[in-house]
Amino acid sequence: MVQTKSSRIATQQRAARTTGASARFSADEQAAMRERAREAKAALAGNQDGESDVLAKIAEMGERDRAMAERLHAIIRANAPALSPRTWYGMPAYAKGGNMICFFKCAAKFKSRYATLGFSDKAKLDEGSIWPTEFALNELTAAVEEKICALIQKAVS
Repeated sequence: MVQTKSSRIATQQRAARTTGASARFSADEQAAMRERAREAKAALAGNQDGESDVLAKIAEMGERDRAMAERLHAIIRANAPALSPRTWYGMPAYAKGGNMICFFKCAAKFKSRYATLGFSDKAKLDEGSIWPTEFALNELTAAVEEKICALIQKAVS
């Protein structure tokens, strides 16, 4: 039997409705979404203390990620005092005027071989027609820290 386009779409829609979120998202992704919902609820209630929340998330990290996150936190606070610390999907992040500018993804949380410093579309890192929005971090050397300082300053300029 030949299936028409409308019956094929109806079949796909039924399948989408019967397939639960657990089939579409991993346990880690679901946990991140729950974390983001808690963050949004706390922000609406006015119960969000960004600095404490970020430091608490950093404290939960493994030793390698924690050392990097602590150093990044210090670099960001020193080089972009206009950025407010907050959590974003359970990760340390920094916002300006309510818009998230940058965030730190620890390697362990995503079972990755490296941590990541990422920037949102609100960060002013544009360079022509193409530019990176996330940077892999294996180690914070003096040269890497210098590059991060420049990126953070450019992002908030």
